[in-house]
Amino acid sequence: MKLYRFLTGPDDASFCHKVTAALNKGWDLSGSPTYSFNAATGVMQCGQAVVKEVVGKDYDPEMKLSEQ
Repeated sequence: MKLYRFLTGPDDASFCHKVTAALNKGWDLSGSPTYSFNAATGVMQCGQAVVKEVVGKDYDPEMKLSEQ
């Protein structure tokens, strides 16, 4: 099965750590990162899509993608 996640967070080290953790768990970057201003909070937000191929498992909408 192929899994997809879209990671988001404020433009700070926590977002970089979130992406780094996903890469170290076997996820791959997919497409370009995004960067946007959240007017409600006054904070720049980052986003990055990641994908992962998992062999031998079937998709279940109840699964926690971050744990795959």
